[in-house]
Amino acid sequence: MSRKNIATDEPETNDLSSNEIMKEDELHKVNRLLAEVLKYLSNDEIEEIDIEYLFDNTEGLRDWWDQYREKNRKQIEEEIKKALKNLPLNELEKIQEQINEIKQ
Repeated sequence: MSRKNIATDEPETNDLSSNEIMKEDELHKVNRLLAEVLKYLSNDEIEEIDIEYLFDNTEGLRDWWDQYREKNRKQIEEEIKKALKNLPLNELEKIQEQINEIKQ
């Protein structure tokens, strides 16, 4: 192998390692968030789930949720596009009115 190829391979290995570290960090973060939410849900004294309480008192949960929702935006858009094909005209017109109201 030439020196050029060896030099090129090293950054890829470093990138892979940093990518793995980022995935590990994300996994640790999600595990921590899940543990906090489950701890809250398993509290017998809580009679009604307060999502705002969870967001306010679980560090990073609101940011994670916003990022999650944004990542799934494309999927939601595709589901809506597919569903529109099956709607009757009057339902499509209602949706069009709602969109026009939002634009104004």
